[in-house]
Amino acid sequence: MQQEVARLAGSPEVRAAFDRFRSQESQYALWQMEATRVAAPPFGESARGAWLADRFRDLGLTDVRVDEVGNVFGVRPGYGSRFVALSAHIDTVFPAATPLNIRQQGSRLYGPGVADNGAGIAAMLAVASVLGSARISHALPFVFIGNVGEEGEGDLRGMRHVFATPRWQDAIAYSVIVDGAGADSVVAEALGSRRFEAMVRGPGGHSWSDFGAPNPIIALSRAIEVFSQTPVPASPKTTFNVGVIRGGTSVNSIPESASMRVDLRSTSMAEIDRLERALRIALDQAVASENRAAAQHGTRRPQVVQSEVVEIGNRPAGELAPDARLLKVIRAVDAQLGNTAQVQRASTDANIPLSLGREAIAIGAGGSGGGAHTLQEWFDCNGRELGLRRILLTMLTLSGVGE
Repeated sequence: MQQEVARLAGSPEVRAAFDRFRSQESQYALWQMEATRVAAPPFGESARGAWLADRFRDLGLTDVRVDEVGNVFGVRPGYGSRFVALSAHIDTVFPAATPLNIRQQGSRLYGPGVADNGAGIAAMLAVASVLGSARISHALPFVFIGNVGEEGEGDLRGMRHVFATPRWQDAIAYSVIVDGAGADSVVAEALGSRRFEAMVRGPGGHSWSDFGAPNPIIALSRAIEVFSQTPVPASPKTTFNVGVIRGGTSVNSIPESASMRVDLRSTSMAEIDRLERALRIALDQAVASENRAAAQHGTRRPQVVQSEVVEIGNRPAGELAPDARLLKVIRAVDAQLGNTAQVQRASTDANIPLSLGREAIAIGAGGSGGGAHTLQEWFDCNGRELGLRRILLTMLTLSGVGE
């Protein structure tokens, strides 16, 4: 494997591509800023998808299309029947009304979504560009995918759709997923997660005249207090988070409803199951306690609160086998480039193919970044070239290139 990677890296075509990565940096930064200036909130990625489809056509990719959920595809033909996929999610965590003040200062780009995942989109376009200009032939064809629904409540819906459609579910041999900045990691282990919305509903009322009626916010608060005491192991690492709380209409109204959104994560699905049970028990106990308090208050008519738990996200776990070809390739590529990278576990688009037993990794686009999921997000273009070389060399090794 190491010899094959070295042979590819030393070929005139690949050396020319590497040179283009250096000379075309200004174009990559421009693509990155253009992409992130087009809003792509959860379930609202169509405008950015249309922009990406136009860029795919500009770069000479064939069979450019947008599927039913908004994923964007472009193909670079090869000589085999199965594909090597290079993908980057095009959605962001930011709502539609978020000001997209994308700007450049020196080597740094600033603005919401500029690194996550403007960097991934730019990397995908950069690789497609040099493949055409350097005239590199390859055996397995490449499919470039700008997928929707990676962030938050998108629940990986774009990648789920890719691997559920007859056109692609068995046709993709390897998936290389580009997400964010950096070149120091290889996500080959999918972190499982489950997300819930817990709701408490009651009769509501006036804070004075209906005092004593059961209060959904108080019940929810008690549930949070109990659930937050749930022990979690250090190994397998397991976490929980209450990330959103909603409820009430005014300070002098007993609310009719209250809700919270809870994120559970673990390297063990058994631990996630245990946390889910603890959440449901805490909620049941809190509702029962609030109803007992209301009954003891002696209101004129029986009044109770009720609870409901709805699953709003479920990301499956999985991992790449230690002897998988894709893992051997990325390690050989890193050795060739003198790059040090650690295998990590995370929740990415790779969760879907990994959970299905397919070969997939998620890696960064090079450069560096910070402030992800905030309005102060940034990306530094210095070091992007290493990330792009890494992606290209991995793709070509997976596909196979003749002498």
